[in-house]
Amino acid sequence: MDITYLGHSCFKLRGTDGTVVMDPYTDMVGFSLPTVSADVVTVSHQHADHNNVAVVGGTARRDKPFVITEPGEYEVGGISVFGVPSFHDEHQGVERGSNTMFTVLLDGVRICHLGDLGHELSPEQLEAIGEIDVLLCPVGGNFTVDPVTAIKVIQALEPRILVPMHYRTELHKPEVFGDVKTLTEFINEYGSNPAPVEKLTLEAHKLPEETELVIIQPQIK
Repeated sequence: MDITYLGHSCFKLRGTDGTVVMDPYTDMVGFSLPTVSADVVTVSHQHADHNNVAVVGGTARRDKPFVITEPGEYEVGGISVFGVPSFHDEHQGVERGSNTMFTVLLDGVRICHLGDLGHELSPEQLEAIGEIDVLLCPVGGNFTVDPVTAIKVIQALEPRILVPMHYRTELHKPEVFGDVKTLTEFINEYGSNPAPVEKLTLEAHKLPEETELVIIQPQIK
């Protein structure tokens, strides 16, 4: 299965049973989402930089994507999705509301997207998420966990592969994302700096034993 980074917090997962797009965004981030289609779309929370489901087209399997916005367990055409509730801030959602962390099981690989997680995970949340292979983790702070807290979350989940997201780039609108930290700031805190890849291709039986940081080059307009 392949993982493509479409910028900000949006990813496309493509496997033999279909395609999943996670957290599609509007132009308010400062750039446009590429043309994309999917069988399933997940939305971690209802903010414009994560919930632009209208821009995602259907596929040969489905005229329109099946949209998932709430915690729970879902099965769509052989694709399994599990949503675990969390919060967008450190104060039980008082500041920014709720957030759903979605894990997708595709081609035997478990990919967990943390959305705009704003806090460390509780033992109950860690148990609900369970063992994961790939972690798509926000690292920029301000709206999400910052690099230091992100590393604590990563260490608690122990993924085979870590992919950072929701960090500031030169294309992000500075008036909105000016206080969000960059990928370089996260890398400096994490202590590893691999060369970026255009996409991540995985097989369930060929995953690393220890957590490996992977930087995916965003495919954006």
